[in-house]
Amino acid sequence: MWGTGSGKSRQSSLVRGHRRMQQVPTRTPCSHSALAGGDGGDACPCPAGGPHCRPMFRSRRTGLVRRLWRQRCATAGPEDGPSTLKPAAHALFKKLKDEDLELLVLAVESRGAWESSCVWAPRGDARGAKQGLPPQVLLCRLFRWPDVHQPHELKHLCYCAGHRGVCGDLAALCCNPHHFSRLAVPETPPPSYSKASCGPSWPDEPQHPGTQLLEFSCKDTSLSQSTIKDGCWCKLAYWEHRTRVGRLYAVHEASVNVFCELPWGSGFCLAQLPAAHRSRAVRRARGKIGRGLLLSREPGGIWAYNRSKHPIFVSSPTLSPPGARRLTVLKVLPGYSAKVFDYEQVGGKGGWRLPGEGPSDPHSIRISFAKGWGPCYSRQFITSCPCWLEVLLNQLC
Repeated sequence: MWGTGSGKSRQSSLVRGHRRMQQVPTRTPCSHSALAGGDGGDACPCPAGGPHCRPMFRSRRTGLVRRLWRQRCATAGPEDGPSTLKPAAHALFKKLKDEDLELLVLAVESRGAWESSCVWAPRGDARGAKQGLPPQVLLCRLFRWPDVHQPHELKHLCYCAGHRGVCGDLAALCCNPHHFSRLAVPETPPPSYSKASCGPSWPDEPQHPGTQLLEFSCKDTSLSQSTIKDGCWCKLAYWEHRTRVGRLYAVHEASVNVFCELPWGSGFCLAQLPAAHRSRAVRRARGKIGRGLLLSREPGGIWAYNRSKHPIFVSSPTLSPPGARRLTVLKVLPGYSAKVFDYEQVGGKGGWRLPGEGPSDPHSIRISFAKGWGPCYSRQFITSCPCWLEVLLNQLC
């Protein structure tokens, strides 16, 4: 009886050993070889057994690819569906290093809830025979926007290495789909369009009491000299209708998150502000802020990236065309970015006057969460919006 048992144990051990021999690990080069232009193997400068060159079993890579494929976008028609992109996508997945494949899975499954790392793909590889899509377009189309076709439709976010021009000097580029956004641009109305077609005329009204916006000349600044000395490039004010809530939030970093609910991250958290005497409309609007927006100072201007699930509405002196006599409010959909302030265009502007709201600071941006205002909306003024943000820029930034 004991002999039979030991024989079965030896047989089981042999079977397990045979299975382990069949499960051969695939050792892939580290990201250094990809960044240096190598194709793997001897091109890797890391020592054997280094942290970036650890092997990954094929079964694990297969599991990661399956997890990625489950996160693909649903499309309306089979002609543009993910099945047509499957050969190119799987070819790209095979080209990714082990650590990059893991980072891609984390980024896609989190749906951009936090700032993930870059995912490096070799340039010129993994292009579909029929689609011919670059890696970043392929993955953005597969996991975020099925209707994107060209790289110029996308913009690098400020925390991506490609935004800083690093990708241009390397043999690899970032293809993390959550390091990109779509571009939102102001619509150009036809010549016959007038402000009367969307709403009533704009009477000149004095600015509401308590506001901090004043009329400025081109040599003035919206922020105090002490603020400029502190290195602050803007301050944020959060408003609920006509009431400012909380203190001014000074921004020193190149970018800042403004949010109510963010799983992981830092910035201006609106959920921590006092909640006294909030109306039902304000509470409903605050519930739609979610991940909010990312405000970034970039070469040439200020950009806003909508991270929430609802649109945001933006107005600034540089969004309106020269000589415009009506307010331009730009609607920015979820996942889109917009250049909300242009340094070059504001150079010749002095104090600018919002229709119906009196004079305002030429270095300010107004952003409403989920609710629009202006000639084409029932809310004629920003103060009618339940939740909105005022960005006071340092003129010297």
